Amino acid sequence: MRRFPLFLIPLVFLAACAPSPTEPVTEKDGKPADLGQPEGPKPEFAVWLANLKKQARWAGIREETLSAALDNVQPIPRVLELDKAQPEFKLTFRKYMERVVPLSRVEKGRKMMKTHADLLREISAKYGVPARFVVALWGIETDFGRVTGGFPVIPALATLAYDGRRSAFFRGELMNALQILDQGHIAPAAMVGSWAGAMGQVQFMPSSFLKYAVDEDGDGRRDIWGTTPDALASAANYLSKLGWRDDYGWGREVRTPAGFDAALLGLETRKSLEEWDNLGVTAEDGQPLPKRHLNASIISPESGADDRFLIYDNYRIIMKWNRSHFFALAVGHLADRIGSP
Repeated sequence: MRRFPLFLIPLVFLAACAPSPTEPVTEKDGKPADLGQPEGPKPEFAVWLANLKKQARWAGIREETLSAALDNVQPIPRVLELDKAQPEFKLTFRKYMERVVPLSRVEKGRKMMKTHADLLREISAKYGVPARFVVALWGIETDFGRVTGGFPVIPALATLAYDGRRSAFFRGELMNALQILDQGHIAPAAMVGSWAGAMGQVQFMPSSFLKYAVDEDGDGRRDIWGTTPDALASAANYLSKLGWRDDYGWGREVRTPAGFDAALLGLETRKSLEEWDNLGVTAEDGQPLPKRHLNASIISPESGADDRFLIYDNYRIIMKWNRSHFFALAVGHLADRIGSP
């Protein structure tokens, strides 16, 4: 699924969002649930919805939840338009970075670090994820909670599950969303997000919510929409559960020597920093690479461009959030700039 950060909506036609113009994007968490449509013509929406309710009852969703969430639900034509359009995103990497990591966002990120200093210190200690990365993801996804999407999640997911290009995946996410409602974390009317169902200040799909969202403020609800402690702690928990290491960062921009073998570029090739050093790779300023026992890959975010980045395993974890080099590099650069004096 292609996912643009929501705050870019005024700049580009929303395409459920991945910022890279060239790379396929997979879902945040594993493969879609195996809950497909029957072969042949689709039934009328009312018949389809009745069958969905039967499945939800079988899964243990309470009747009052189904009534509150699904009564009077109808497909949203705009959601289908956005799903079927899926235009290519034409910004170059450098132009993308200018738009997504401008000085104004860096300054706002530093302000958020100060405003939420005590909370971020607690979250960082608890989950082992540096605060600057949590704040950077928050900033890239929703401009620090400012732009979280205006679509009602249940009708949007129902639309895509009934008539979307990947109905099996969205049917599974709709069932997950009903479970979230049934657990009492949010009311149906307040469950809003992107047209493709990404929710709250950190834009979790319902499956990600069920796996990683946490109740940081202890009120009994995992509220990633209106409760900043829950949202930021959920982001940190996501990174932590996927294996984040707090003893190194994401990577750095590097120079490769003349004649460097382009076949070595990509996530598939891993070498020690010493091996890269022996191949003539240096830091962007020409200084030697760090003398650390780390394995790394060198990637170029854009075909035909000269940009080169040496990336560590933490970068790969950011890409599990959104499988786009553009996105991951924006998060890394914003985190570095937020953390700089």
